[in-house]
Amino acid sequence: MIEIDGSMGEGGGQILRSSLALSLVTQKPFRIFHIRKGRKRPGLMRQHLTSLQAAARVGGAKVEGDVIGSEEVTFHPSGIHAGHYEFSVGTAGSTMLVLQTVLPPLMIAEGESMLILRGGTHNPYAPPFHFVVETFLPLLEKMGVHVEADLKSYGFYPAGGGKCEIRIQPSQNLAPLEILEREGKCQVHAVSVIANLSSQIAKRELKTVQGYLGLNKKQIEIRAVESQGPGNLVFIEIESDTVKEVVTAFGERQVPAEAVAKRAAREAKQYLESDVPVGLHLADQLLIPLAMAGGGAYRTLAPTEHTRTNIEVVRRFLDVGIRMEKERENAYRIEIGR
Repeated sequence: MIEIDGSMGEGGGQILRSSLALSLVTQKPFRIFHIRKGRKRPGLMRQHLTSLQAAARVGGAKVEGDVIGSEEVTFHPSGIHAGHYEFSVGTAGSTMLVLQTVLPPLMIAEGESMLILRGGTHNPYAPPFHFVVETFLPLLEKMGVHVEADLKSYGFYPAGGGKCEIRIQPSQNLAPLEILEREGKCQVHAVSVIANLSSQIAKRELKTVQGYLGLNKKQIEIRAVESQGPGNLVFIEIESDTVKEVVTAFGERQVPAEAVAKRAAREAKQYLESDVPVGLHLADQLLIPLAMAGGGAYRTLAPTEHTRTNIEVVRRFLDVGIRMEKERENAYRIEIGR
């Protein structure tokens, strides 16, 4: 049985989710301990428990420790079962993190799957729905997996209430992927999304982004949406011929709209001023699919602690080489299976 220390590296819930996904992919059981040990509230919270329960259903797994607050879990999978699944986080916890857990095994299953996910769709500290759809899924398509994602309703923290439907057409032969150059001129588009809030917030955010990135009026958009509770985010799309990067910042109480917009604009500017095609968060998301494919390479910004930790988890389950080489300041090359 594989032993995983949940406090290693960044020490968050991602270690559990990646371990669950890789356990299903490889059919190797594991035990994880010290789950989220360094967090203010250690152990499983609702969204982590939902991911665990979702993985157990998809894998017909025997599980121990599947209760709120548990700091140790054992997981014994017994296959990968395609099918129709509905998972509800029950709070505003991220539906995209549940998807992150079950997508890798379902994209190599023997049949098509349909997921209905309820909870948060646009959450701080998690991949928002738009990033998954615009940035991540098109790259899976190049690897041979077709995934359709339909956002039925937005779910913001703390009210939740979001819903999305995901249809997965798998492939047993994933193609390796190389993303080494950012080709073509970048097209930039900034959107402020607001739900049950004043449009003045969106106007202030977009004015800040315009000033920081030098955008014209055709490059900005206010998008008012319906949701159970109030919500706001700014996302900046940067599309080249190679990939579409999506940078996001979320509105918070007592944080000025200008400060929210500036967070997104700074990250976008850092990406634009580099010549690497893969952004900070995509670098993390690509590791498991490329390791499953047995090969791939990409160039990215200086890897986050999330990425470094995910590399270590992948190495525990898959016998695949992963090398990270610094080319120059804030430019790294990551190679898998070579």
